[in-house]
Amino acid sequence: MALSVGIVGLPNVGKSTLFNALSDAGAEAANYAFCTIEPNHGIVLVPDPRLDALIQVITPKSTVPTTVEFVDIAGLVAGASKGEGLGNQFLAHIRSVDAIAHVVRCFEDDNIQHVANKVNPIDDVETIDTELILRDLQSLERRLERARKQSKSGDKQEKLAFELCPRVIAELNEGKAARELELSVDEAAVLAELDLLTAKPVFYVANVGEDQLAAGLEDPLVKRLVDHVAPSGAEVVVISANNEAEIAALEPDERKEFLAEIGLEEPGLNKLIRTAYSLLDLITYFTAGEKECRAWTIKRGTKAPQAAGVIHTDFERGFIRAEVVDWETLVELKSDAAVKAVGKMRVEGKEYVVRDGDVMHFRFNV
Repeated sequence: MALSVGIVGLPNVGKSTLFNALSDAGAEAANYAFCTIEPNHGIVLVPDPRLDALIQVITPKSTVPTTVEFVDIAGLVAGASKGEGLGNQFLAHIRSVDAIAHVVRCFEDDNIQHVANKVNPIDDVETIDTELILRDLQSLERRLERARKQSKSGDKQEKLAFELCPRVIAELNEGKAARELELSVDEAAVLAELDLLTAKPVFYVANVGEDQLAAGLEDPLVKRLVDHVAPSGAEVVVISANNEAEIAALEPDERKEFLAEIGLEEPGLNKLIRTAYSLLDLITYFTAGEKECRAWTIKRGTKAPQAAGVIHTDFERGFIRAEVVDWETLVELKSDAAVKAVGKMRVEGKEYVVRDGDVMHFRFNV
């Protein structure tokens, strides 16, 4: 399952520096607006200590972790919804991603120009949110006009759209995002066809200086951001993009030493990647054998046949059963044979809902 996260924010907040650290793609990171016009794409491995543990006991010939695609989208500015600052291109790029990582400047540095000549995380967030809301309002007005005409024919879907659009428009005019609305299944389906920008799940990346890392979420600038987004339930990840770029450039041994020096157990990017992964309500199951250990991405709530179909459509079409063990038990007992010997290998059928961390063997016939 391919998923993508768009990195958005105002110009010069550290988006491209963060992207370079994530993907080592070398995107230009210059101190002026719009140095990124076409979005850069980078495939990033999702760190998973469970897969690492399985590899230690299985010792497969190859390993395949799960991945997330990050897209570095150029800095939005006030007026983007009207096409200012190449806004039409940027908003179209946001529409193509599954989730949004909103980078917010939470550091002071006179050498790096802020597009508004001041560092204010709340203003920055509101500038971006306003532009996304304005573009969504344009989409909703067009959809409402179409529904107004077609609902007269008795079409139930169009009638629902005609009733829903004014409600969503009213909420957006109050400054709320579409993702915050409580909708029925049918209403959500109508809204999904519009692919509204503010319906996309979002988390915030507080980009700080190295000297602010120790304070974390309690840093004054970061705390302002946390308090501002708290009502929406959005998560804030604290990171120093410059630090992460340095860490990413180091060899593994040097990386551990550097992290210890600055008091971190792991790169901040690891938490950022995991946050992006969980934001989309995704889980991981594993297949583990001598040839390959592999992590597979599925939506939470997926049943066994559909999980098998992620590997190959034949697995889903001819699904018979799945042999399942949780990863911790397999790591503890070190082999399938040992798991079966103590009766801990479960046999599950078509209605089994796959759990995060399951190790699965599928039986199928086509």
